[in-house]
Amino acid sequence: MTDLTTSECTRVLRDNFIGHLAFISKGRPFVVPITYYFDPTDHTIISYSAEGHKIDAMRKNNSVSLVVEEIRSMTNWESAMLSGTFEELEGSTAKQQLHQFTQGVKGLLLKKEDKEVEFISEFSSKLYSRGIPIVYRINILDMVGKRREA
Repeated sequence: MTDLTTSECTRVLRDNFIGHLAFISKGRPFVVPITYYFDPTDHTIISYSAEGHKIDAMRKNNSVSLVVEEIRSMTNWESAMLSGTFEELEGSTAKQQLHQFTQGVKGLLLKKEDKEVEFISEFSSKLYSRGIPIVYRINILDMVGKRREA
């Protein structure tokens, strides 16, 4: 195994859209899968969620981690982990970041899977039916990563 450089970690984040978000709630760690978008302009992670356990916990303790993997086989993979802080967005900033998230994830899906997708708008409409989505970003404090190639 070898360490990834910061630029290699950034590439793993930039080229993917699903990761595992870690946060603390009532003194216990939780890890949940999320869909995210890496914003190359300000090097942050953009995501959104309905109100609930995850958002409540991150409001109380804004320290989070995100792990993203590219697994090609058991002996050929890369993994990047970032540590950062949760920041809830509001108003026009939230709307703009949610638009950027949607366009970014659609672009990645088109590039990786060579197809247009409708699930984001369907997911968004389901999320809106549960209330206004909470748009947030993760301000990255540091990144580390590993690679295994056989």
